[in-house]
Amino acid sequence: MRKCGLIRRMNAAASNAFNSVALIGKYQSREVAESLRALAGFLSKRGVEVLLEEDTAAAVGANGYAVAGYETIGRRAELAVILGGDGTMLNAARRLAQFDVPLVGINQGRLGFMTDIALDAMIDSITALLEGRFSREQRFLLDAEVRRDGEPAFRTLALNDVVVNKGDIGRMIELEVKVDGELIHVLRADGLIVATPTGSTAYALSANGPILHPAVPGVAIVPLCPHALSNRPITVSDSSTIDIALLPPHDARVHFDGQKYFDARAGDVVRMARSRHNITLLHPPGYSYFAMLRQKLHWSSTPRH
Repeated sequence: MRKCGLIRRMNAAASNAFNSVALIGKYQSREVAESLRALAGFLSKRGVEVLLEEDTAAAVGANGYAVAGYETIGRRAELAVILGGDGTMLNAARRLAQFDVPLVGINQGRLGFMTDIALDAMIDSITALLEGRFSREQRFLLDAEVRRDGEPAFRTLALNDVVVNKGDIGRMIELEVKVDGELIHVLRADGLIVATPTGSTAYALSANGPILHPAVPGVAIVPLCPHALSNRPITVSDSSTIDIALLPPHDARVHFDGQKYFDARAGDVVRMARSRHNITLLHPPGYSYFAMLRQKLHWSSTPRH
C-alpha cells in the first residue's frame, strides 16, 4: 500500500500536478457547501478528477461528481483538500494516515492552525498546488491504547493529543506517569495532556504547555490543574513510550484529539508511542509557521489602551 502511494505521488510530482483530488468538508455548513461546489467546479474545469467524500456528498450533494469513502480516497486520490476547521482536518488526517495522501486545509473554522489557507485565497492557493508550487511538511501521530489487565481494551490514533481527565467527577484523580518504564511522578490533578508538536498549540497551550515547532522530535506531557504547583510540563523524546496508570479508586475518561473517547477504570493504563504513520501537509507559496503563530495568537497586534 505504501509503495503504491509513493509511486502515485512521484508521478504527481513529475507532472507538477495532482490529477485526482478528494474534497472533504465540514458537514451542515452552508458556507462550506458553497465553497466545495465552487472548488469542485474549478478542479473539474482544470481536468482534475474530483472525489467527494461520502458524508460530505450526502450533506452538500454529489452534483455528478464521484463519491468515495476514505479507503477509496486513500487508494485513488493524489491530494485531499479539507474545507472546515482543525477538527475536520484532524478527523480526515487520522482516517487517511495509513495511505500517505497529502493534505491541504482551507480554513472555514475559527483559529485553523492546520487549515492555513484563507477562504478568499482558495482558488489562487489551489492553482499554485496544481502547478507544483508548494512546500511539504510531515507531522507524526501517536499510537494510543488503553490497557486493562494487561490487554488492549481500546486503540486508536491521535494527531493532536491524548487527554486523561476526571470526567464527570468533581474531584482530582491520581495518575502514575512513566516514560520508557521509568517513573516521572505520581500526579494528583484534574488530568494530564500528552501532546504532539501539532497538538502543542491546541488544548495543551491553554494549560500552559510549551509550543513545539513541527520539526521538534518531542512529545509534551502537560498536567491539568495539578495539586502541587511544582508539577510542570515536560517534553520527552518522540521515541519514548509513555504510560499513564489510573490509581485506585479513580476512574477517568480518555479523549483522543477531542473526537473519540474511552471511559477507563481504576487500574487501567493509557499507553502512547509514536506511530509508524505520518501525515503530509502541503502549504502554498509564502507559508511560514512563525507567521501563522503571529497571526493566530495575535503576537504582533497593537495593544489596546
